[in-house]
Amino acid sequence: MSSISKKICLIGDFGVGKTSLIRRFVDRQFSDKYLSTVGVKISRKSLEVTDSEQPKHLTLQLLIWDIEGSSKFKGISASYFQGATGAILVGDVTRPESLENLSEHLQAFLKVNPKGKVAIALNKSDLIDSEYLEKYRQIYSFSDDSSFVATYASSAKTGTNVDNIFQSLAHSII
Repeated sequence: MSSISKKICLIGDFGVGKTSLIRRFVDRQFSDKYLSTVGVKISRKSLEVTDSEQPKHLTLQLLIWDIEGSSKFKGISASYFQGATGAILVGDVTRPESLENLSEHLQAFLKVNPKGKVAIALNKSDLIDSEYLEKYRQIYSFSDDSSFVATYASSAKTGTNVDNIFQSLAHSII
């Protein structure tokens, strides 16, 4: 069985739940305590995936870059995107301004990685009504962009769709 490593970035405004999504996916944990990421934090997680072009299994090691969401940091963050094959753009469904910034984050990532793949996490979905979630999912589906993978309503707290986001992005980048 062969093994490959791929870098992915979690991008979004501060406080949208990027670190919480990573902790839920990598460590299967959630904490209500808010810890602001300073600069970048890198986590690793190995997945068993099937290569769509060949019927073989391979181990994919995701190098997950948790990038600070501060607005003063935007100029520096683009350098952290270098070499990434994918990104998860995270917005907080309880803060519409964080959702409105998703297209800006998308453009910033694709400017550095024009062939990169992108999934959208509409996080904290456990805090709003499902009718609003579906509306947001339709609005923030960048399906006209070839880099787009999917949009998920997620919750790091409950675990809803967390694995699906990372798995779908992983399959799209191999």
